[in-house]
Amino acid sequence: MRSGGTGRPLNMEVTLWCRVHVMGPDRAALASHRLEGAGLPDLGAVDDVARLALLAGRIGGSIILSDVTPALRSLLDLSGLRIETEWEAEGREETLGVHGGQEKLHPGDLPS
Repeated sequence: MRSGGTGRPLNMEVTLWCRVHVMGPDRAALASHRLEGAGLPDLGAVDDVARLALLAGRIGGSIILSDVTPALRSLLDLSGLRIETEWEAEGREETLGVHGGQEKLHPGDLPS
C-alpha cells in the first residue's frame, strides 16, 4: 500500500488521499488505513483501493472510504470502482450509496 514508508526523502510532503475503513460481514469496523503519498494520487492508488476491496470481499466484508480527495474521487469514478464513500458536503458528512453485492459474470470473464 502507498502509505508513507521509510524510503521517501525526509523533505517530501505526504498528502492524505483517503482513509480506508475495512468492515466485516456484520458491518463492524475491522481495520483502518491511511492511503497517502507525495503529490496527487495515480492509478496505483486506485489499484490499492481495489485490492483492499477485494480482500475485504473475500471475508464477506466491504470497505468504506472517507476524507477522499477530489483527485482520487475522480480517478475512482473514471475506473468504475463501485466503493462506498463518506465525504464532506458543505461542512456536513454525507454518505453515498452502498454498492455491495456480486457483479454479473459474462462469458469470457476470468474466475476470481
